[in-house]
Amino acid sequence: PISAQENNNSSSIKKRISDLENKLSSIRKQKKSLSSEIKYMNTRVLLTNLKIKSTEEEIKKAQEEIKLLDTRIDSLDQSLNYLSQLLIKRIVENYKERNSTIFDLLFSGFRPAYFINRIKYIKITRDNNQNLLISVQKNKTNFEEQKQLREEKKKKLDYLQKQLSKQKDSLNRQKKAKQHLLTITKNSEIVYERLLKQAKKELASFASFTKNAGGGLISFGSGSNGWFYTQRDPQWGNLHIGNSPYLVWQAGCALTSVAMVCKKYGQNITPMSMALDDSKFFYGDLLNNAFSCSGKTTSFLSYPTKERVKNYIQQNTPVIIRLVAPSVSGLHFIVLWKWDKLKNDFIIHDPYYGPDLPFSQRYSWSQVTRGIVIH
Repeated sequence: PISAQENNNSSSIKKRISDLENKLSSIRKQKKSLSSEIKYMNTRVLLTNLKIKSTEEEIKKAQEEIKLLDTRIDSLDQSLNYLSQLLIKRIVENYKERNSTIFDLLFSGFRPAYFINRIKYIKITRDNNQNLLISVQKNKTNFEEQKQLREEKKKKLDYLQKQLSKQKDSLNRQKKAKQHLLTITKNSEIVYERLLKQAKKELASFASFTKNAGGGLISFGSGSNGWFYTQRDPQWGNLHIGNSPYLVWQAGCALTSVAMVCKKYGQNITPMSMALDDSKFFYGDLLNNAFSCSGKTTSFLSYPTKERVKNYIQQNTPVIIRLVAPSVSGLHFIVLWKWDKLKNDFIIHDPYYGPDLPFSQRYSWSQVTRGIVIH
């Protein structure tokens, strides 16, 4: 049973969670500034801490319920065994009694009083056995119901433990994001404003490119080499990038390109895990230090030549390319991963248009402004 105090604690936590969610919404409507951003991050940390506490209490409650069910099931099991054995014993005794009664009636002479008493005894015995059989059936049903309930509680416990792990990971990312923000802005409102203006401009350029490209959510598969991702995948296309208002399908070409390269290196990185990690972004624009994979080195190339990019690719090292599309004031990132000698062209994984496409089908080298090599 849940105590009144535990119920009050749970209700109190839920109310505080609701209050903080409302506060977050209110802060988000304020003019963006470093101070409002820090306030937002601090509130999120508080909120996540409360959610962790709430989940821990639910886990404790589930564990206690499972323990109680274990005790009930053991008790019912013992009771069921006892009643079953008793029923079997009664059936055997009744069978012997029945044969004995028929023999007495046939060979001991007919005595009305004796006959009537025997009939009453048989009826009482039959009724008792019937009640015992009903008790066995009820215990069996209750036993199965309690076992089923225990399985459901165990599934809930497993879900809560996974949720707790995710919440703790989220808390660590939030703390890391705050530290990143303070580091890159040098705790300066002026630097923050400059970076915010730059981030908004870049994200708007990504969104301009996708708007011009047209189309919505779609899945292209994993490509010929097995590590293609698209920003338009329904699994993550509608997720917000960092703390920006932009969605992955609209402006997630850079993060999707990084996720592809990390997957090529055997790392469990997806556009979803990238988008949910606030520490990799400023506002929603991917930070330079986020163009990375664990244990790898990153090189940035300004206006790289075809030959330089080809040299990396021929060493089985993909290159992320930043493109400009002046006609739509757009920016886009793609991954060059193969050189096709017959076509004298690069083969690309385009996070928007799909895998295994010839570079020159949509782009020209004059659009290339930057190369990122993770190697």
